Amino acid sequence: MPKVTRDDVARLAGTSTAVVSYVINNGPRPVAPATRERVLAAIKQLGYRPDRVAQAMASRRTDLIGLVVPDARQPFFAEMAHAVEQAAVERGKMVLVGNSDYLDSREVHYLRAFLGMRVSGLILISQGPSEHAATEIDAWDARVVLLHRRPEAIDDVAVVTDDIGGAMLATRHLLEHGHAYVACLGGTEKTPVLGDPVTDHVEGWRRAMREAGLSLEGRLFQAPYNRYDAYLVALELLSRPDRPTAMVCATDDQAIGLLRAARELRIDVPGELAVAGFDDVKEAGLTDPPLTTIASDRQAMARAAVDLVLDEGVREPGVAPERLRQFPSRLVVRRSCGCG
Repeated sequence: MPKVTRDDVARLAGTSTAVVSYVINNGPRPVAPATRERVLAAIKQLGYRPDRVAQAMASRRTDLIGLVVPDARQPFFAEMAHAVEQAAVERGKMVLVGNSDYLDSREVHYLRAFLGMRVSGLILISQGPSEHAATEIDAWDARVVLLHRRPEAIDDVAVVTDDIGGAMLATRHLLEHGHAYVACLGGTEKTPVLGDPVTDHVEGWRRAMREAGLSLEGRLFQAPYNRYDAYLVALELLSRPDRPTAMVCATDDQAIGLLRAARELRIDVPGELAVAGFDDVKEAGLTDPPLTTIASDRQAMARAAVDLVLDEGVREPGVAPERLRQFPSRLVVRRSCGCG
């Protein structure tokens, strides 16, 4: 059978090939609802399949969005990647995902690969401050949106959570339960990095503690972000005779590791140890006891990132884009803090 073309669709629908193109690509010009229905009916009747390769060659853009994450095995990044994919599908795009594994070289590798594929845009959950990544982005003059984290080295549009405010909410809530102080399980970075969510979580804890007139000395502990290594750190920390009675963790994964360590050491949560996390991953509601944590609207953040990365005006000369879109954090109260 001869290949069905866009001209065939236009003839059957009684319209022009340009209108068929507007329907297929959802723009750039609007199409009247009745006309759109005729075109869609013609596409279905003829079994027309657009030649995406030809479209990409003509426009020098594909229907792809590149997404680089530090580690898609971690629940937070897996859930964020899924939210981005859902938002992209709503805009008629597909998502390519690359894992940087917290390596600067791997992040640059995926930046080059995705930008070389002429993706429609790139969403970057950066592994950290990266001069090499910034240079690569500038070289391609690509539309890039930073998600979750805004490294100081990369000055592109960013979609983030109020990390400092969220950590303050969690710390204040634990203090309201009558604890003498709240300890913090932060990240592994000894030197604060601007724009890093975990650094901001620690900063929020600091501000809430100072606000309450409490000392910070000896109350900040370092642990990797993943639950197993955090569990190992927590085993040692909770074995001390002067262990804290309340802890806020920079991530839910750390909090899950802490809960496991407490259970092994027969420390009652929340009776002897109150715990709060950050991220509200799906597993937070399934821990024993369920984990009090800080949540953000990941679906809305992902949709905002996709909308921004597909907005032609984001990097258009002379157009000043909204540089930072911050979403609020909210406290999700469960039993690990002592409520309920």
